[in-house]
Amino acid sequence: MRQMPDQVPPTGLPFLKMHGLGNDFVVIDARNGARSVTPALAQALGDRHRGVGFDQLAVIETGDDSDLRLTFWNADGSLAGACGNATRCVARREMELTGRDRITLRTERGLLEAVDAGDGLTSVNMGHPMLDWQGVPLARDCDTLNLPLDGAPVATGMGNPHCTFFVEDADAVDLEAQGARFEHDPLFPERTNVQFAHVIGPDHLRMRVWERGVGVTLASGSSSCAVAVAAARRGLTGRQVRLTLDGGEISIDWRDDGAWMTGPTAHVFTAELTPAFLDGLP
Repeated sequence: MRQMPDQVPPTGLPFLKMHGLGNDFVVIDARNGARSVTPALAQALGDRHRGVGFDQLAVIETGDDSDLRLTFWNADGSLAGACGNATRCVARREMELTGRDRITLRTERGLLEAVDAGDGLTSVNMGHPMLDWQGVPLARDCDTLNLPLDGAPVATGMGNPHCTFFVEDADAVDLEAQGARFEHDPLFPERTNVQFAHVIGPDHLRMRVWERGVGVTLASGSSSCAVAVAAARRGLTGRQVRLTLDGGEISIDWRDDGAWMTGPTAHVFTAELTPAFLDGLP
């Protein structure tokens, strides 16, 4: 008869898989002393064939002046300054755990407020958009409403840089080719997220997204804010906009206190990375 081992097998690293409109995330709650995230761990986790796969990795830590603090990583192992949909996902989970309907989250973007919007929807104030060239940031002084690039896109800073093109048909754009091209344009010293959008109707836009460090995504919260702000600045819409992305619909309300983003979230599963996977990291 085989004997049971005397010791309990070592544990791995717990995580959650979540998404907002198909914009998917791995979430690690590090408030209980979980392993530190490194670029190597983020890259390995982000591999959809050999890891878990995500658009962004969100790490929860204890906040000094907020209910919690969030750090975001891209699938290529680089840091992401902002991630609106991941912020909404984490906020929804925290509100469900605590029974509250309003929390604050500290990110590189600043101190953000999240509220339960009812009907399973979560709203996050993503802060004031940065409209000057230094705030985006750009490499030199430019008119952010009409950049000196083919297609005269709009630049917006939402804690990360955005480049928005308004076209006749966003679905006809070769997103992989054009997204990769403009992500690395020298005008954007920190690279940029790229969006292509067209007007469907009054205050209703169709948009598609290329995220820096990730590629084509089904949705992006900060990109949605950037497109809504750019459309309002161009006079194409008002400041309350409904956006149809590949993964579904989201609403943006650009108010005096910032750009509020409202949409659904989903907690798909909770799992654990094995010790063998973690030990195999470089």
